[in-house]
Amino acid sequence: MGAYISRRMLMMLPTLLGILLISFAIVQFAPGGPVERVLAQLQGLDQSTAGRVGAGANDLGAGLAAQSADARYRGSQGLDPKFIAELEKQFGFDKPPAERFWLMLKNYARFDFGRSFFKDKDVLTLIREKLPVSITLGVWMTLLSYLISIPLGIRKAMRDGTRFDTWTSAIVIIGYAVPSFLFAVLLVMVFAGGSFWQIFPSRGLFSDDWAAMTAAGKAADYLWHIVLPVSALVLGSFATSTFLTKNSFLDEIRKQYVLTARMKGLSESRVLYGHVFRNAMLIVIAGFPGAFVHAFFTGSLLIESIFQLDGLGLLTYESVMNRDYPVVFANIFIFALLGLAVNLVSDLTYTWIDPRIDFETREV
Repeated sequence: MGAYISRRMLMMLPTLLGILLISFAIVQFAPGGPVERVLAQLQGLDQSTAGRVGAGANDLGAGLAAQSADARYRGSQGLDPKFIAELEKQFGFDKPPAERFWLMLKNYARFDFGRSFFKDKDVLTLIREKLPVSITLGVWMTLLSYLISIPLGIRKAMRDGTRFDTWTSAIVIIGYAVPSFLFAVLLVMVFAGGSFWQIFPSRGLFSDDWAAMTAAGKAADYLWHIVLPVSALVLGSFATSTFLTKNSFLDEIRKQYVLTARMKGLSESRVLYGHVFRNAMLIVIAGFPGAFVHAFFTGSLLIESIFQLDGLGLLTYESVMNRDYPVVFANIFIFALLGLAVNLVSDLTYTWIDPRIDFETREV
């Protein structure tokens, strides 16, 4: 097992390198960029941006009188080329792409992600600030989704073709078809003072007086705030794992060893949980890493926006819109590394559930 783990960890390096290289190459050809964004806002006299891009912005008035010969950036007409060069230097675009990519790799090897272009903060500090919200949503969503989908999938497999199976399938399909953010809007309208009742808060994770509460009060207040966002995420996420569990159990139930166990007089629960469960759950576990990463990031993006939860998904979305490349690339690197690590943990979990699986003899 040690050799397999070592091989998998070594394979992470070229995988991460490939992900970063492709992302970096896409950015080079993508329209717009931090320089163009600043130029557009400066031309619109957005003083908040001018204050963040450094002393070069003080020369804007003088630069407007000079006609720029550099037409690489939209909105640069009429600006002093020296001012454009100063902006490029501030954002690191005064170096060739290959050199910028090499510097990024050296810094990322030390987990040095630089500073945000537009938030004037260290990227790692920003991520640490937003991480608890995304972890909260991801963990609760994954936990509740599996607690619902696995028992429901087993029950559907045991009652395959009955009215219970038909009606629950209809409900699960509706949950799969309707996006989570629509569930979130509906929950806000019904339960958060939108059109009907004001039962749950519509924003944030804590009340304003949370710091003054007792430990029990803080826990209750926290749970009260996450009811709606977590419910919206769970309603839209448990369909796939439910059908996966059902189909996996159906496949195992029809196999010869199950018929043999029943012929020996074993009880149905002993057959189901003593023999079928271990084999059927292997494929369900295989889908866990993707479900967790989805819940941790992409699944909560719009939910964070609707409920105004300042998490990592929302930070990444805003960074992409603002062309804040240090934050974008740092999030890509972290989530790629997280995904690879979780996949390795998932493979190792196979051996815990079924010791007959031996990865030592498997070629990576």
